[in-house]
Amino acid sequence: MNLPLFLAKRIAHHAGDGRTVSRPTIRIAMAGVAIGLAVMMISVSVVLGFKHTIRDKVIGFGGQIQVANFLTLQTGDNYPIEMDDSMMAVLRATEGVKHVQRYTYIQGILKTNHDFLGVMLKGIGPEYDTTFLQHYLKAGDLPKFSDHQGSNKLVISQSIANKLGIKVGDKLFAYFINQGGVRMRRFTICGIYQTNLAQYDDVTCFTDLYTTRKLNGWNDDQATGAEISLKDFKDADLVESRFVKYVNRTTDHYGETYSSKTIRDIAPQLFSWLDLLDLNVWIILALMMAVAGVTMISGLLIIILERTVMIGILKALGARNKTIRHTFIWFAAFIIGRGMLIGNLVALGLISLQRFTGLVKLNPQTYYVSTVPVEYNFVLFALLNLATLLICVAVLIAPSYFISHIHPAKSMRYE
Repeated sequence: MNLPLFLAKRIAHHAGDGRTVSRPTIRIAMAGVAIGLAVMMISVSVVLGFKHTIRDKVIGFGGQIQVANFLTLQTGDNYPIEMDDSMMAVLRATEGVKHVQRYTYIQGILKTNHDFLGVMLKGIGPEYDTTFLQHYLKAGDLPKFSDHQGSNKLVISQSIANKLGIKVGDKLFAYFINQGGVRMRRFTICGIYQTNLAQYDDVTCFTDLYTTRKLNGWNDDQATGAEISLKDFKDADLVESRFVKYVNRTTDHYGETYSSKTIRDIAPQLFSWLDLLDLNVWIILALMMAVAGVTMISGLLIIILERTVMIGILKALGARNKTIRHTFIWFAAFIIGRGMLIGNLVALGLISLQRFTGLVKLNPQTYYVSTVPVEYNFVLFALLNLATLLICVAVLIAPSYFISHIHPAKSMRYE
C-alpha cells in the first residue's frame, strides 16, 4: 500500500470538515491554479489565432514564395519574366510545392464621375486558387479569370468601393500610363472583398491575366511572376533554397533573370511584428505560472500548520519526514488537479464561445481583424497542463520540508 497516497486521499476527503481555515484555503488554491491555467490557454489560443489569421491574409495576397524577375524582387518595380508551361512544370515539380499560379501587376487609376484613385491591378489566370478571395468576398461574385480572353470584370476591396462610392454592377474607367502612352479600359465591378488588411485592401484589385498582360504590352508567355503555395509553411526556407539552386540566376529567352523570395522576406515588417507576440505570450505564461505556484505554496503552508497535531501524531507513531512530506504533496496534487480541470473547462468554454459567436470585437483598422481570432491547439493545451502540474508540484517540494521542523512533543500542545 502507498501510505502517503492513502493518507492524502483521507485528508482530501475530510478537508475543511469542521474547520475554519482549510476549506477557503483549498478553494483559493484551486482558484489560483484554475485562473492561471485558463489565462494561459486563452492567451495561447488568441495569439495563435491572431498570428495565423494575419499570416494567411498576407499569404493570400502574395503566396508563400514568389518566383519573379530579379529586378522586380529587388526594386519593387514591375518587370516581366517568362512564365510558360515548361517553367510552371519545373516549379510544380519542386519538392514541397503544393500549387503554382501566375500573376501580373499593373498600376492604374480608377475614375468615376466624381472621384479617382490610384490602384494596383493584379491579373490572375485560370489556375489561380480563388479560395482566399471567395472567403473574404462581401458582395457580388468572382468572374472567370482567363489568360486568353479579356472579361473587363474587376474585383475591388470594400475600402476602394467606399472611397469611390461604387458598388457591384457599377461601371468605371481605368487609365494606365506606360511607355506606349495612356491606355483606357472600362471595367464592370463584379465583386467586392474585405480582408481588413489595409496595406493591401487600399490598393489591390483583381482582374484576368489576359487584360493586365495586354495593358503591359507583354507577350503571352510573360508575367510578373508565379506565387508558390507549399505543403507546409514551415518548409518555406527549405523550398526556397531549392529554387535558389535550380531556378535562380537562370535566364529566360528574353534575357531576364529568375529570382525568388519567401513571403517573410517580401513583408518583413509584418512578420517581425507577429513574431513579437511570442514574447508577450512567454511573459503571460511566466506570470500565470508564478501566480499559481505562489498560491499553492501559501495554501500548502496553511494546511501544514493546520494539520500540525496530525503531523505530530504520525511522527510519534514512527512516520518519517519523507512519508509525511509525500502525503502533503499528494494532497496538493489533488488540489492542483481539481483546479486544472476547472481551468480547462473555463478556457475551452470561453474559446468556443468566441470562436462560434465572435462576441469580443476589435477595431479592424488597428488590429486587421474585426473579432478576436482564437484557435484550438490541443497539443499545446496538453503541454500547458503538464507544465502547470509539474511546476506547481515542483515548487511545493521546498515548503514541504517545513514538516521536518515540527516536533511531536510540541505539536501536541499546538492549537
